[in-house]
Amino acid sequence: MPLPLVFRSEIRKEPYLSTTKIGFKVGEKIVYPNHGVTVVEQIGESQVIGGSDKFYHLRLLANNSRLMVPIGNTDRVGLRRLYQQKEMKTLFSLLEARVAKAHTDWKGRYRENLEKMKTGRLEDVAEVLKNLNEVSKKKSLSFREKKMYDRAKYLLVSEVAIVKGVPEVEAEKLIQKALEKSLGH
Repeated sequence: MPLPLVFRSEIRKEPYLSTTKIGFKVGEKIVYPNHGVTVVEQIGESQVIGGSDKFYHLRLLANNSRLMVPIGNTDRVGLRRLYQQKEMKTLFSLLEARVAKAHTDWKGRYRENLEKMKTGRLEDVAEVLKNLNEVSKKKSLSFREKKMYDRAKYLLVSEVAIVKGVPEVEAEKLIQKALEKSLGH
C-alpha cells in the first residue's frame, strides 16, 4: 500500500512543542496503521502548500522511508503507541481462540478484512490473520488475500518483536504457535 503523499520543504529549527500537547516524543516508537512501527525522528514546522503546520517526521522501521504526518491529523491517520506487555497477553489469547465463521465469498471476506486492517488496532489485524490462516488451510487464498495475509503477519510480528524484545523470527514462531492452537492442532 503506497504511503500518503506529503509535500516536504525546509524544516525550521524551532523549539519543540510540549509533549503533553502533542502526545508523542522524539525517539518514541509508534505505529502507523497498515504500515507498521515508525520512529518519531523530529517534531517541527514545515511549509506546505502556502501555509505552515506542525508535523511528526517519522521513519518506518521496515524500509527506512520517511513520512510526515500533521499533528492535527494524528487521530484521523490513527497513529498510536505500541502495545504494552500486558496487552500482548490479551492479543495472544485472541489469536489462540477458535476461529469465528468468516464469509465464504472471498470478496465479502476481503472487504470485511480490509476494514479491519484500516483500523490499525492490533486485535483487528490479529483477527484478519487468524481468519485468513483458517481459510488458507481449506483452500488457496486469492492474490489479494495472500498479500493481506502477509501484511497482517508482518504488522503483528514487527510489533510483537519490539514489545517483547525478541527477534522477529522468534515473534513469528510465537504467533504461528498461537494460530495453530486456534485451529485445534
